[in-house]
Amino acid sequence: MTGTDARPQVDPALVRAAQRGDPIALGDLMDLLAPYVGRICGPIALQDGPDAAQETLIVVLRNIGQLRDHAALFGWVRAIAVREAVRVAVRAKRSSGDRLEEFAGDADQQLATDVGDVLARLTAEHRAVLVLRDLEGVDEATASAVLAVPPGTVRSRLHRARQSFRKVWES
Repeated sequence: MTGTDARPQVDPALVRAAQRGDPIALGDLMDLLAPYVGRICGPIALQDGPDAAQETLIVVLRNIGQLRDHAALFGWVRAIAVREAVRVAVRAKRSSGDRLEEFAGDADQQLATDVGDVLARLTAEHRAVLVLRDLEGVDEATASAVLAVPPGTVRSRLHRARQSFRKVWES
């Protein structure tokens, strides 16, 4: 699944109304963004995913007025979600597994559980790069900007994350 598959259409007028502080528009925008944010935060922050998603939505709510290009809404929200999910995961320093049923849909639930268990063993930084590149389908430059690291760091983290994932998966 790529991020484009999971993004609802957002009317620019809704974003502008939210930026003006319209409480109904703010609520509607948060309702539209919440599932998207949850899909990003869950695999990164694991059991703390709901906390990371809530923190993300609070940051979005407080800073929606800073968004200049309405077309960049999802990229802006994605950057906030990854940052908050990594922050929450690092702060929690937990490594218990969380399940990925919401990603599996009708697929094999055991596979989703196994993938979740493997992800739980990776660092938050490795989970973040895997989510961005493999679940969200963003390019290296975008991942670099979202993670605030050079493209070479994205490449090396992705390589190490995939290697670690494979090693745990095959054990």
